Amino acid sequence: MNSYSVLCNSISDTKELAENLSPLLENGCFINLFGEIGAGKTALVKLIAQQMEIKEQVTSPSFVILNEYHTGKIPIYHFDLYRLENVGVKTICDELREYSEGKILTFVEWAEFSQDEIPYNRIEINVKYEDNDARIYNLYGYGEKEEKIIEDLRKCY
Repeated sequence: MNSYSVLCNSISDTKELAENLSPLLENGCFINLFGEIGAGKTALVKLIAQQMEIKEQVTSPSFVILNEYHTGKIPIYHFDLYRLENVGVKTICDELREYSEGKILTFVEWAEFSQDEIPYNRIEINVKYEDNDARIYNLYGYGEKEEKIIEDLRKCY
């Protein structure tokens, strides 16, 4: 596992993180997002989607479970597992595996509710509040391609 942490003191710092990370994701990736409500998970997805030239408005999939965006460089799938019960998660497990393959970018918010059904090869991003509304993004790569993405991101800073 390869890891890296980025401190973002402002939204412009978070935008810089998205600008640095997005080119590394253009061949597709499966990304789990962790963090408290309001920590900035959806904000990061929106900024990455902008860099991927998504034309639709990117919104939180809290009530619909999945938002799909097909107007950018690669398709983006944005899941939110927060409101799913055990039975609900089981119904989308095959989809989660399917959305981990190929040249697509998949984000899963509240992945801790996945009941360990998340594909092994993935990036995990844990967003934490810091002082003065700053955020720290802790990124972990699981799998050869994902570890290289983290390594290449480190070179940007």
